Amino acid sequence: MKKLPIVAIVGRANVGKSSLFNAILDHREAIVAQEAGTTRDSIWAKADYNGQHFWLIDTAGIKDAEDDFEFTIQEQIQQAADSADVIWVVIEADALITDEDRRVAKMALKTRKPVFLVVNKFDKKLKAIPEDYQRLGIKPIILTSTTQNRGIEDLLDQLTLAIPHMTEYEANDRMHLAILGRPNVGKSALFNALAKKQQAIVADRAGTTRDVNRTIVRYKSKEIELMDTAGIRRAGKIGQGIERFSVIRSLAAIEQSDVCLLLMDANELHVTLDQKIAGMVKEAGKGLILVVSKWDSLDKDAFTRDSLAPQIVNNYDFVPWAPLIFTSSVSGQNVTKLFDLLLDIVDKRQTSIKTRDLNRWLRETVDKHPPAGLKNRMPKLNYIIQEEDSPINFKVYGAHTKFLHWSYKRFMERELREAFGFDGTPIKFWFFEKHETHKHGVSPTKERNREIRRREHEDKIS
Repeated sequence: MKKLPIVAIVGRANVGKSSLFNAILDHREAIVAQEAGTTRDSIWAKADYNGQHFWLIDTAGIKDAEDDFEFTIQEQIQQAADSADVIWVVIEADALITDEDRRVAKMALKTRKPVFLVVNKFDKKLKAIPEDYQRLGIKPIILTSTTQNRGIEDLLDQLTLAIPHMTEYEANDRMHLAILGRPNVGKSALFNALAKKQQAIVADRAGTTRDVNRTIVRYKSKEIELMDTAGIRRAGKIGQGIERFSVIRSLAAIEQSDVCLLLMDANELHVTLDQKIAGMVKEAGKGLILVVSKWDSLDKDAFTRDSLAPQIVNNYDFVPWAPLIFTSSVSGQNVTKLFDLLLDIVDKRQTSIKTRDLNRWLRETVDKHPPAGLKNRMPKLNYIIQEEDSPINFKVYGAHTKFLHWSYKRFMERELREAFGFDGTPIKFWFFEKHETHKHGVSPTKERNREIRRREHEDKIS
């Protein structure tokens, strides 16, 4: 696969880098707020303009590094600039040029890469004169306003002249893995261990990651997108503004994923919020792996794991299909095994069962243990269909299905898993009355019977 051009957006804090990033992508990818220093990690996203594909990096604001944590952020900005093919230096039109602006321009020019000067917020009154911009030594100079969407096309037109034309089509079989958990349970450390590079910032403080950080890796010839999310807190603990957006972004990452890793701190197991996050993943219909992180930090002996595992499994009895693994990002214990579990779960999520085999299973299950009901209201299950576009969903047609007890549905799930697998992923049954009439007065029975016969005919041919 050819390397796509990389465009890095750099500048001092609060000049509108994230707003420009979102304007290019035409949707809210980075978090935008009035508070200076909102962006901490370098956020990557793939952009497309008139068929030209390129990577776009939104970096934190450049300033003096006052501590080790801030130094890590500034170091990451330098790495983003060094890896870029084009650098956009963003300054404010409604402010005089500062020493920080000059330092950013000098850093960008030292890379000897094509550099653009983006004067943002030009819809406001210009404080500097054109000669001041020219003294920075950067050409071209482009005026933009993200609030009014002005100058964006001119910026992109200039960009396409500076980079080679490349188009990349995302592989249809790319897998998406989201790393979830409470703040400070080691998500970014695991993200780095999986990505084998310092993509996210790792610090021993809660709430370091605010945006969903992404990178793509290859494992056994498969493309995997890793998503490092912000920590999910209890509803009463979520602050207003930026932190609330971060949590919303984490929830969106669940929807975008195929499989989720739920990280639990080995020193803080049996937390109710962890169970709630697992429930959210189950409700979203995504694969799930329970990960005990920081295993190296625990004082343990040869029997610790065997004593803890049953307790954890008992706490997560509502997702008995989710595998449990103990990891350490520091020592690398079981980190690679997570990729093997991911590949296995994605494969199980795509399991296709022949319709005749499904209905044979349904008959045997009902004969083995008929469903109970009420007098003259005995549930009957006639046939079952697996959804083609979502193989983990099964539609069951019958009579009086609303009287099915929840325990019988759980029994059906256990039997189906025993017969066909689906380890690591939830499965869902949808029950329909065979003779139920639609609101338009058309019974679905005949159409469904035709669908059953068509599928069974295809099965026989294959």
